[in-house]
Amino acid sequence: MNPPTSLAAVPPSSRRPTRRVFASLALALAAAGAAVALSAAVPPPARAQGVQLPDFADLAERLSPMVVNIRTTERARAAGPEGDPSVEEFFRRFGIPLPGRPDPRRGAPRGEEEPAPQQRGVGSGFVLSSDGYIMTNAHVVDGADEVIVTFTDKRELKAKVVGTPDRRTDVAVIKVEATGLPAVRIGDVNRLRVGEWVMAIGSPFGLDNTVTAGIVSAKQRDTGEYLPYIQTDVAINPGNSGGPLLNLRGEVVGINSQIYSRSGGFMGISFAIPIDEAMRVADQLRTNGRVIRGRIGVQIAPVTKEVAESIGLGQPRGALVQSVEKDGPADKAGVEAGDIILRVDGRTVDKSGDLPRIIGGTKPGSRSSLQVFRRGNARDITVTVAEFEPDRSARRPAAAEPGSAPQSNKNVLGLTVSDLSDTMKRDLRVRGGVRVDAVEGPAARAGLREGDVILSVDNTEVTDSKQFAGIVSKVERSRAVSVLVRRGEWVNYIVIRPNR
Repeated sequence: MNPPTSLAAVPPSSRRPTRRVFASLALALAAAGAAVALSAAVPPPARAQGVQLPDFADLAERLSPMVVNIRTTERARAAGPEGDPSVEEFFRRFGIPLPGRPDPRRGAPRGEEEPAPQQRGVGSGFVLSSDGYIMTNAHVVDGADEVIVTFTDKRELKAKVVGTPDRRTDVAVIKVEATGLPAVRIGDVNRLRVGEWVMAIGSPFGLDNTVTAGIVSAKQRDTGEYLPYIQTDVAINPGNSGGPLLNLRGEVVGINSQIYSRSGGFMGISFAIPIDEAMRVADQLRTNGRVIRGRIGVQIAPVTKEVAESIGLGQPRGALVQSVEKDGPADKAGVEAGDIILRVDGRTVDKSGDLPRIIGGTKPGSRSSLQVFRRGNARDITVTVAEFEPDRSARRPAAAEPGSAPQSNKNVLGLTVSDLSDTMKRDLRVRGGVRVDAVEGPAARAGLREGDVILSVDNTEVTDSKQFAGIVSKVERSRAVSVLVRRGEWVNYIVIRPNR
């Protein structure tokens, strides 16, 4: 007979509850309560706020009628026998008639002349005024024999080019015979901020009224051209040229003009001409038929950080005068090669590209005050601004030849020099200096060459080889030495480090 089931088979802890069990339960409940209380006291993690992206639909609908497609036709010039042989071989190999020449595979019908070949282009523009003035890029219409403007309502009107398109800024104005056209509003470029949303409307690859958008990537972008460009990441392609760059208020802030590309297509970097610069050009084209600019007759270069520090200028700023046109405005005023122009009429020249824009915007015949930095000191010079002539070429000075026996090159710079002859001083229009006859060591590493003319060392004007030797003898090996050098028609600072 089996014994009855007993709790003895069950582990002791399950047989009878004890005070220890109740204590554990109490602790667990207390901990849970504390956790609840703590979670109530700590605020929940912040949720990411949704960013409201701009809606360009209303802007595009309102502004598209103000943007036009521009088609141009230009009679192709016949290629002469001096054409590129490789290009001619390409066309011959693939059986394609060479542009500008009749197709050898089929002649013109008897008694008829072969029609003149034509080159066609496409671009964009926008309406400046209700009476038919339209702004675009110079490269879109320059040299065109016929210009056709197409509006969003499919109207096509012939346009004439107003005055001479300005190649330096790439701005042109054309005119159609029409009234009551919707015209754009001009924005304030100075209010434009990096990171701000912008929109472009144009005809990339001939696709009319294409809208693209992006942000301003940078301002005052120096691309080596005359203007400080607006850089954006707005998609711009061939055919967008001349179209407007617009802010979210629907105002034109730039003209889409260039792209950075290795393929010919958009790569995320686009450049627009600031509208304030473009409007100055457009106003002159409408008034004078051409752009009138000022000039003072100098060739300039940037001031590097190394040069600025070595000559005591501090931060790199201003425009280094590399050459001065003989009998030009700057020459008559007393500007010298090697001067650094810091201000014009109180306006700061932060970088070399600022100078031609400031002088270019100055009325010819007016007098301007230049602040220049010369041999460690700032001074003011008054110059009479002349009119800029695009085809003017500067006189090219002769190369320097030795006027005396070379001096010993046993100096910390590694230079052998000689005096300039009176003839060379006159030809180079310098009061003194020495010719470099041999280069080694630090000077060679810095980039000096035989034939260079040294005009100053550490802001001290060089008169002859004897004085030059005295200056160099005091140079400390531990510091950089700034040498003002004339090479051909250019003057520039070269920094030599004797201890390297």
